[in-house]
Amino acid sequence: MSVRAAQRQVRRPRRAWSDVAFNVWGILVMVFLFAPIAVIIVSSFNVGRLLVSWDHFGFDSFLALLAKPTIRDAVWISVQTGFIAALVATALGTLAGIAMARHPGKWVWWFMGLLLLVSVTPEIVDAVALLPWMVFLGQDLGMAVFNDGIVRLVIGHSLFSITVVSYLVRARLVGQEAQLEEASADLYATPTRTFRKVTLPLAMPAVFAGFMLSFTFSLDNTVIAAFVSVSGSTPWPVYVLSALRSGLKPEIAAVSTIMLVLTLIALALVALVLKRSGDSAADIARTMGGG
Repeated sequence: MSVRAAQRQVRRPRRAWSDVAFNVWGILVMVFLFAPIAVIIVSSFNVGRLLVSWDHFGFDSFLALLAKPTIRDAVWISVQTGFIAALVATALGTLAGIAMARHPGKWVWWFMGLLLLVSVTPEIVDAVALLPWMVFLGQDLGMAVFNDGIVRLVIGHSLFSITVVSYLVRARLVGQEAQLEEASADLYATPTRTFRKVTLPLAMPAVFAGFMLSFTFSLDNTVIAAFVSVSGSTPWPVYVLSALRSGLKPEIAAVSTIMLVLTLIALALVALVLKRSGDSAADIARTMGGG
């Protein structure tokens, strides 16, 4: 054996079998998680009549989205609902997060407990509770706004998202000192001006992250949407559920692929905004997790 070969052996020690086993296990888990997503992406290019029967490659399923008004309307209602629900959740969640971060007290832990209760409550419970409540408000009390399908969907979809935005904004502001707000107040700035010029810009990365996450959460909210939606305002997840009776078609895979791409773009934008605000990778993960 040459001297160089001997040195290479010294530099590259054999890996332990446990490391190899963990790597193989990790790859298998990734395959298990992402194989169904890969299948649905491939199926979106199927020109066959049904999703499960592959015919040949083509873009007919994507072109059908423009030709079929039922599919187009369902997708548009989901996008509309997601955008409005994200706006509502961002506005309410931002105010709650700022209050918890800048005015801590005994009430904060009770309030966080209530938010946690909302976030862990099964969606089916929220859906069963929302339906009779909206019927009572809309029909028994005559408040016509609660008979509108978009309003019902926005209320249902924004419940969970408000808690997410609250956690994100609180986590963002808790890690930053309040000297800037105090300095603004010392310079005789009004509370409104201090909020607009100092507090809100500090929280803006978390606010934007909360908005984008709320939008993506709303797009796939199925359980609540199935309960509270009314005729003429059927969102895309409810349309997919109803399509199960006649068999899934490639158009459904095409819309799923488009929504997956939109979700990835939204998450990439969130990470980019947090990165440009000076957060490290660990800070980004903690902020997006609400930690």
